[in-house]
Amino acid sequence: MTLLILGIILFLATHLIRVVAPGFRLSMIERFGETGWRVINSILSLLSLVVLIWGYATAPFVNVWFPPMGMNHLTITLMLIAMICLVAGFLPAGHIATKTKHPIVLSIKIWAAAHLLANGDLASILLFGALLAWGVVLRINYKRRVRAGDLVLRPFVSARFDAIAVVVGLVVWALITFKLHELLIGVAPLPM
Repeated sequence: MTLLILGIILFLATHLIRVVAPGFRLSMIERFGETGWRVINSILSLLSLVVLIWGYATAPFVNVWFPPMGMNHLTITLMLIAMICLVAGFLPAGHIATKTKHPIVLSIKIWAAAHLLANGDLASILLFGALLAWGVVLRINYKRRVRAGDLVLRPFVSARFDAIAVVVGLVVWALITFKLHELLIGVAPLPM
């Protein structure tokens, strides 16, 4: 469990620098340049992700609560919405991106909340709870940055990008649900 907690701390520390220590980030950009800082931050982020995943994979199973029947079906349904939002975040803005404002952050929050509903063990509660909190903090920070004029929301381009987000999101969701989740995580979302 210690490695998981360390991974969560490292992940949050590297992914919240702009939020909690903007001065530090700016000083690193001055020192190493924009590209240099991005390389350093990317390496640290990747390292934190490796520690986080390794910590979760090796954490002992400590059950805290038993999810009610059908919770995995609710999780799978929420994951479809999360995948559509995730894809919409990488496309030019359609209605989904403009209405949700930050579709990738929304996708992370939905993903974390959905997995909290379906997993009652301590490691899952720590991991998904931390990632849900991270998404909430990012959303609040984005709101403040938009109000301050530091961040400009993407303007609407075309509704066809919503259709693309739905189709691609559905395909990604199906691949993860019916094959990749079991292959990569070792757990079938829909047990047979």
